[in-house]
Order: sequence, then structure tokens, then C-alpha cells
Amino acid sequence: MKYSVSNGLQIVTRSIRTSLGSEQSQDFVIEEQAIAFVYNGISHAVMMATPVDLADFALGFSLSEGIINYKNDLLDLEIEENELGVELNITISNRHFNVLKQKRRTLAGNSGCGLCGLESLQQISNKQQTSLATTPLMNFSIIETALNKFRDKQILNIQAGGVHAAAFCDIKTGNILLIREDVGRHNALDKLIGAIQNNESIPQSGFIISSSRASYEMVDKTITAGVNHLVTISAPTSKAIELAKKHHLNLIGFAREDRQVIYNESENHISL
Repeated sequence: MKYSVSNGLQIVTRSIRTSLGSEQSQDFVIEEQAIAFVYNGISHAVMMATPVDLADFALGFSLSEGIINYKNDLLDLEIEENELGVELNITISNRHFNVLKQKRRTLAGNSGCGLCGLESLQQISNKQQTSLATTPLMNFSIIETALNKFRDKQILNIQAGGVHAAAFCDIKTGNILLIREDVGRHNALDKLIGAIQNNESIPQSGFIISSSRASYEMVDKTITAGVNHLVTISAPTSKAIELAKKHHLNLIGFAREDRQVIYNESENHISL
């Protein structure tokens, strides 16, 4: 069945109860569906996600997972819907598909899934990754400007709540160039990474703001995308900080309009 475009929201009837009684009303909730990533006819991963910006999701996931290296490595995409969810039927070259089969993981991921499905700890430590060039940290005011605009750009979250967002921001002005939302923080970031590649008119030099914590996987995806700065609203984890230091990612957590906590500055390494 051809995919019918979703706006990411569903209307539900709910009952609101107070000490004075209860009443029914309708409200928006965020949509969540099973999204299957199928490469050259072989199912690779199933993620619980919000079914919007799926072309960006397909590209961003493929890039951040190292399945492909460049946008043009994704040769074709067909989106199909059935009673169980949505299939992203992705065509990649035989060369990339053979590599995928060699390191293939069977992945059934919830909306908070990152490294789930890896078969051993050794696979994590053996992952090949190119370090970023050391880059000066942005001025406080640049991040402050982006944070001031971040919440108002989260359209799905404003209407329904319960949604993560990732935004790509201009490194000179702090203006938000792109934003993507999803029930899962990893999904939102994958969608954003895909959107950056799909929008050739925007500057490729910028920084990412995420509404979530800075987990290992969020840092890993940011580095793989070649972005030098990650700003998160919540805390980082110890492994996220280690990875940021190793690959020269500028990492800021607990970001607020009036306060920013620097966990790694690539030009001035901070000890744990």
C-alpha cells in the first residue's frame, strides 16, 4: 500500500478528572509507528518512531549507522504502508550491501534505542570513526540565541508534548536552519542528519541542539555526521564525554538561555 503522508499527530478522546468531577474532551497525541528499514529487500532494523520526515530518516539512519558513506550511496527509496507499520525500502549499491551483510545486526529498537542489537562489546570498541578537526567553541550568545528560538520551533511538541527535537543551527548567528521531531531522541537526530544532507542550500558548518541528554549514541551520531558541536538540554553520560574528547567534539550540556555547562572543548581539553 502506498504511504499516506502523516502529520505526526492523532486525535484521541480523554477524560479529565478533578476533585469537582470529570469531563471528556479531545486532544492531540503524538503518533508512534513501527518503521522497518529494508535494504535491498532484506529487513535490517525496526524502530518505533513518529512517521514524518521519513525520507530524511532513511538517509540519516543509513549515514549515522555507517551503512552508507555519502548521500548518493542511497540509490532509491520507496515508502510503503501496511497494517503493521511502514517499510522504508532502500536500495544501496552491492558493495555497500555486502559490507552491511558482513556486519549485519538484527535490530528491533524501541524509540529510545541506539546501540541495541550489536552482538558483542568488541563491536563497539572496534568501530572505525574519523576524528573531527579541532574547532573553537561558539560564543555564549550564539548558543543563547538558538536556545531562545528552539522551543517555539517544536511544532509537534507544542501540540502534543512527549516529543524530542534536534535542530541544526547557524554557527555565526544562532539561527535555526532545520529542525526535526520524533518520539525518540535518536530518531530525531537521524532525521536531522538526513535533512542536512537533503538540503544543499544550507551551510554545512553549524551546530546541533538536542532536547535530550547527551548519550554515547547521540555523540557517536553527531561525530559520524561531521558536525563539530553538540548542545543538549540535559546531562551527558561518562561515555559520551569520553567519546567527545577522543574525536574532538565540542560538547555542552544542561544548556539554558543563561547557563551552559562545557564538558569538552576541543581546543582546550577538560579532564574528567
